[in-house]
Amino acid sequence: MKKNPMKTTTPLARDSISRSRLRYGLFLIPLVLAAFALSPTAQAQLSPPPDGGYAGDNTAEGTDALFSLTTGTENTALGFNALYSNTTGGENTATGSTALISNTTGIRNTANGFAALQSNTTGERNTATGRAALANNTTGSFNTADGQNAMFFNTTGTRNTGTGSFALIFNTTGNHNTADGYGALNFNTIGSFNTANGYFAVYQNTTGNNNTGSGYNALLNNTTGSQNIAVGNFAGSNLTTGDNNIDIGNIGVAAESNTIRIGAQGTQTATYIAGISGSAISHGTGVLVDPTTGRLGTKHSSQRFKDGIKPMGKASEAILALKPVTFHYKKEIDPDATPQFGLVAEDVAKVNPDLVVREADGNVYTVRYEEVNAMLLNEFLKEHCKVEEQGQEILEQRATITELKKEMETVVGQLKEHTAQIQKVSAQLEVNKTAPQMVLSNQ
Repeated sequence: MKKNPMKTTTPLARDSISRSRLRYGLFLIPLVLAAFALSPTAQAQLSPPPDGGYAGDNTAEGTDALFSLTTGTENTALGFNALYSNTTGGENTATGSTALISNTTGIRNTANGFAALQSNTTGERNTATGRAALANNTTGSFNTADGQNAMFFNTTGTRNTGTGSFALIFNTTGNHNTADGYGALNFNTIGSFNTANGYFAVYQNTTGNNNTGSGYNALLNNTTGSQNIAVGNFAGSNLTTGDNNIDIGNIGVAAESNTIRIGAQGTQTATYIAGISGSAISHGTGVLVDPTTGRLGTKHSSQRFKDGIKPMGKASEAILALKPVTFHYKKEIDPDATPQFGLVAEDVAKVNPDLVVREADGNVYTVRYEEVNAMLLNEFLKEHCKVEEQGQEILEQRATITELKKEMETVVGQLKEHTAQIQKVSAQLEVNKTAPQMVLSNQ
C-alpha cells in the first residue's frame, strides 16, 4: 500500500512548531529569572536588607555617621560618628569610630581606623590607615599615614608619607617627608623633604631638612642637621647637628659637617673602586691615607696653608744615612712576589722619626716618601750650587791662566829682547877686547 503524502508532511509541521516554541521558552526563562532578581520583592528577600544607602550615592552605617551631610556626594561612613561634620565634602571614606568626624568640606579623604583623620576639616586627598593615624590633621592635604598613631600630630603639613606605628607622629607642619618604619622620623615637627626608611630611622630629627636615612637607627640622633645621607644599620647615628654628611656603613661623628665616611675602620680591610685604573687625567695630585683614621686627603703646597717657612738647610742631610733596599711583599699581600724598591720604615725611623707614619697603636707603618723626595731635592740643589761654584772657580782660574800665559809671553818676549841685547853687548865687548890686542901687536 502506498502512503498518503499529506499524512507524512503534517506531523513534520507540528514537530517544527513545537521545537520553535521550546526554543522561545528556553530564551525567555533567563529573562524572567533576571526580572525576578531585580524586582523589589527579590531584594527584600535578603536578611537583613541593606539600609545604608542615601541620596547622592552616600553610604552611612553607625550612630550619627554622616550626621551633618548636606550636598556632599559619594561618601562612605562606617562607624560611630564617622564623617559626622561632613557637609559638602565628597568622595570621602571613613571606617571606624570617629573617623573623619570633623571633616566638613574636605574631599577624597580615606580614614580607616579609630579616630583616623578625626580632626580633618578641609584637608584633601589624605589617606589614614590605623588607630589615630593623622588624628590631628586639620587642613593638611595629600598625606598618607599607615600605622597606629602614624602622623598623629600632623596639622597642616602636606605631601607626607608615614608608614609604620608612630611614623612621623610629631610632625605638625613639615612637608614632603617620607617615613617608612616603626618610629621613623618620630620627633620631626617642621622639618621637610626628609626620607627615613627603617626602624627609628631619623628618629630624633625635629627641624632638619633634606635628610635621608635608610637602615635600622640610621641618622638616629640627628636633630637639626640638614642635607645628611646615611645608609646602613646605625649609619650616621652619631650625627646631631652637622650638615652635608654622607655616612655609608659608618656611625659618623657628632656635630661634624661636610664629611663623607664609608665603612668602619678595622672592619673593611680592602677597597675596590672601578673607573680609576686606566682612566688617565692630565692634571691632579696624589691622595694620602691616614692609617690611624682612614681619612683621605691631599697635601697643600700653597703658601696660604703654611706657617714657619724657612730653608731646609742641613736637615736634609739625614737622607744620606738612608739605606735603599730591594724586597718583595709577603705572600698574603702579594702572591706574585713582585720585585720592589724602597726603604724599610723602621730603619728610616732610626735616622729621622719625622720621616715615617705610625698607626694608632704607635707602630711604624710606612715612609713619608714625599718628604724624602723634598730632602733629596734639597741635597741635589746644594750639590748643584757647589758644582756651579766650582764651575765659576774653574772659569776664573782659566781666565787667570790665560792672563798668566799672556804675561808669560810678554816676559818671554822681553827675555828674548834682553837676550838679543846681551848678545849684542857681548859681541861688542868682544870686538872692543880684540882691538887693543891688535894695536899692541902692530907696535
